[in-house]
Amino acid sequence: MGKYILKRVAVSVLTLFVLITVVFALVRLMPGDPFSGEKMTPEIRANLEAYYGLDKPLLEQYITYVKNLLRGDFGYSMKYLNRTVNDIIASSFPYSIDLGMRALALSISMGLVFGILSARYRGKKLDFICIVIAILGTSIPDFIMGALLQYFFGIQWGLFPVAQYQGIQYTILPSIALGFYTLAMVSRLMRASMLEVVTQDYIKTAKSDGISNVRIVWKHQIRNAIMPVVTVLGPVVATTLTGTFVIESIFAIPGMGKFYVESVQKLDYSLVLGMTVFYGGFLILANLIVDILYGVIDPRIRLAGK
Repeated sequence: MGKYILKRVAVSVLTLFVLITVVFALVRLMPGDPFSGEKMTPEIRANLEAYYGLDKPLLEQYITYVKNLLRGDFGYSMKYLNRTVNDIIASSFPYSIDLGMRALALSISMGLVFGILSARYRGKKLDFICIVIAILGTSIPDFIMGALLQYFFGIQWGLFPVAQYQGIQYTILPSIALGFYTLAMVSRLMRASMLEVVTQDYIKTAKSDGISNVRIVWKHQIRNAIMPVVTVLGPVVATTLTGTFVIESIFAIPGMGKFYVESVQKLDYSLVLGMTVFYGGFLILANLIVDILYGVIDPRIRLAGK
């Protein structure tokens, strides 16, 4: 197990290094620069470029940036005066991660329940309801879902606030909007996996041995059927967390999405790089945890990965 984890950690570190290099190059290839369009004298512009190190060769800029990253320093924003990227991330990330984790908890738990119930009651009314929910979830974009939830549950029925993020009641609609697609995907995947597992020989053997249906479902069907779901948890986490950018705009949530969009529009090199690397590192860590969890659940995986 130790070799398996070390191998996954090494791959994750290499992936993060490649991400940093690629993003650094792409940001520098963007048309314009942080100071284009600003009214300033050539002397002021030269001083600003020297202050942010933009007057140095590109390779030297890259080496300096990597050295600063190793110290946990993302640098100063080029548009938000006297604010570091670390400070902006620290103030906005709690909102984004709170929304993302709420959406993940809701979507994964409810998706598993819907998938299990749909498979257990295949062809019945409950199965039909779960299938309809799954189809709606995969068909309706999250920003459309967010607008519909705001209109009906916020404006028409007045059950929940339509914007801001000032209490638990404010988190319900954006969490549903953000996690609805993931709920539908997990539900469909779990249903298909449960129906596939139920035809396996070990399930038939367990039934012939007189083991109760409840024990068969919980100990054999769900444990084996959940493997494909665990496999896609990494991409699911990535999709859900990056999806917060749109939902944050719709529900006026002061998360990282607002700053990220503005940093791209204003060519704030430091903020674009810092937020991209931060999010990339966070998602790489999520995939690493999923890989390790996958190896814990199925010993065949870690044996094959040695």
